[in-house]
Amino acid sequence: MRGKLKRFEENERRDNILQPGKNSYENIKGKWQTDYFKNQNSIVLELACGRGEYTIGMARLFPNKNFIGVDLKGDRLWKGSGIAIEEKLSHVAFLRAEILHLESYLKLNEVDEIWITFPDPRPRVRDEKRRLTNPRFLNIYKNVLSTDGWVKFKTDNTDLFTYTLEVLKERKDIRNMEYTYDLYHSELKPDCFDIRTHYEHKFNDQGHDIKYLKFRFAE
Repeated sequence: MRGKLKRFEENERRDNILQPGKNSYENIKGKWQTDYFKNQNSIVLELACGRGEYTIGMARLFPNKNFIGVDLKGDRLWKGSGIAIEEKLSHVAFLRAEILHLESYLKLNEVDEIWITFPDPRPRVRDEKRRLTNPRFLNIYKNVLSTDGWVKFKTDNTDLFTYTLEVLKERKDIRNMEYTYDLYHSELKPDCFDIRTHYEHKFNDQGHDIKYLKFRFAE
């Protein structure tokens, strides 16, 4: 408990974590490029980013893009934030917020790419609305994403992946969709830059194939 409190205190002092209580938290909408990143580079969002492994991995590869990792758990964000500071990745930020409230922090078309990496599958029927690929979340992504922006989704969970495909195929506003039930034996493998999170290694070692899909929204 003491360690967690210390991490929370450090988060308060870190400029690359935007969270309740900080001035930038309430006023960042529409100002990520001008006020935080201070450039006009495209913005890539990782949702439910946990420790920010994917955010950090992509930031290392693409210094000319901006990256925002979003998660509600401050003790998780502390890890990714610390690595970004240590490696001087000034094009990385972390937002402590509920994904359902994403439009409070991002304006229309402000993001150019969204990654959803190994989210909680929420297997119970009563939790369907909490799945990050449920229609109510997809509608939010559509609003904050640029016209030609991609949504990219990785999971080890077959039920969640199948559910997601069914949801997407029912919609009339999905285009350019590609998917695979076995990413690392697929032509889509290069899409993911061989960045593998802690959970991905764990699931792979247990014999679970990694599922992946990507799509764009129609106008």
